Amino acid sequence: MLLKPTVRGCADMHQTVGPSRRSFVKAGVLGAAGLSLGELLRHEARATTTTSRRPSVIILWMRGGPSHIDMWDPKPDAPVEYRGEFGTIRSNVPGVLLSDMIPRCARIMNKWSIIRSLHHHDAGHSTGDQICFTGYNSGRNPDENIHPSCGSIVSRQLGHLTPELPAYVMIPRMVPGTNAAYLGVSHKPFETQADPANAGAPFRVPNFSLPTGVTLEQVGDRRGLLRSFDSLRRDLDQSGQIEALDRYNQQAWDILSSPRARDAFDLDSEPRHIRERYGFQPAFNPGAANRCGAPNWAQRMLLARRLVEAGVRLVTVDLRWWDTHVLGFDSLRRGFLPRWDQAYPALIEDLEARGLLESTLVLAWGEFGRTPRVNNDAGRDHYPNVFSAALAGGPVRGGVVVGESDSKGAFPKANPKSPQDVLATVYRHLGVDVQQSYLDNTGRPHPVLPSGRPIDELCG
Repeated sequence: MLLKPTVRGCADMHQTVGPSRRSFVKAGVLGAAGLSLGELLRHEARATTTTSRRPSVIILWMRGGPSHIDMWDPKPDAPVEYRGEFGTIRSNVPGVLLSDMIPRCARIMNKWSIIRSLHHHDAGHSTGDQICFTGYNSGRNPDENIHPSCGSIVSRQLGHLTPELPAYVMIPRMVPGTNAAYLGVSHKPFETQADPANAGAPFRVPNFSLPTGVTLEQVGDRRGLLRSFDSLRRDLDQSGQIEALDRYNQQAWDILSSPRARDAFDLDSEPRHIRERYGFQPAFNPGAANRCGAPNWAQRMLLARRLVEAGVRLVTVDLRWWDTHVLGFDSLRRGFLPRWDQAYPALIEDLEARGLLESTLVLAWGEFGRTPRVNNDAGRDHYPNVFSAALAGGPVRGGVVVGESDSKGAFPKANPKSPQDVLATVYRHLGVDVQQSYLDNTGRPHPVLPSGRPIDELCG
């Protein structure tokens, strides 16, 4: 049954993050050994058996819920209280109309595709996050994962493409739904913590920085001491956790000491003209009436490209806040849509120019869409009954529209799809076995996905 959406204001939009991570190396034996990062890394790298690029995924997480009607699924023939303030533009794919606020996206429509018939049942931010990242409903605490995120599944099942880099990265921090749950801390995302969206400040990932006066050689000496200490306890460890921790620490050491990892995260080394292509717009502040501003998350998208190019399997980019309840059209017109229309085509064309688009699936979506009827505050509210997603790269052939919503953008009209179908498509691209089950903390098995089928219409 489709539910009436819950209307929530900007005060409801708290940013949920994990506990503050200790710096990668601190004074003292344990800190110097890099345990905090080591716990995030899978203990066993999977060997690459072919010379071709292995598949990767970038998730552009448009948290807050982008308006499908005002972006990807316009309704020019609907009454004005439904179609909103924007017009339409023809894309370079015959018969496909988009909002006239995203003309650059329209000019490269042949390189990306749309699902217009997504739906689920939950109008909450964090609970919608859980559905879209895990394929399962949330538990009592919607900010805490009951089931592992797709990135954690990828880390657990596929491991690392290279031991110098994490398998799963979150830019800049976790959001609800992105944690590892019962797969354990070694499959949590590596959080950059530093934010590429902070204009004017050098981008420095704190986990790759040594304290002043500490050298890699000194850290190496302490690692040796720690290994000797652990060997004294190993005979008493019946669970094998110490041995596993040794492997995690080795992964952490590989990252800390690897020029490849430091280079991958060194956004400041990116040529200026590339960074400008994505966009350097200042943060958008729509005013006191609407606190749902947009940072310059274009640079986060550029960092994601650098990471998959270096060998990270799955990168999730937080592109919040698309929660446009109040003065929504003004926020979209002056902030969100111009940024999106510059950065999204830049990412696709950059991946294509570097030979990465065929191996990299880019998924752009949020936890739901927005109400078809404009509210009394010139905005739209939470709406899971139908919404859209954009996909490019990997197996996706561009210029495809999957599914259809009704004349007012209120319900799926044809070929309805679920978030589980999207996740199944992502998993198939990566080679994840969705029939594989993992045990929760009570010993109960859960499959990777409870339902869903890959969306074959997208694939060429």
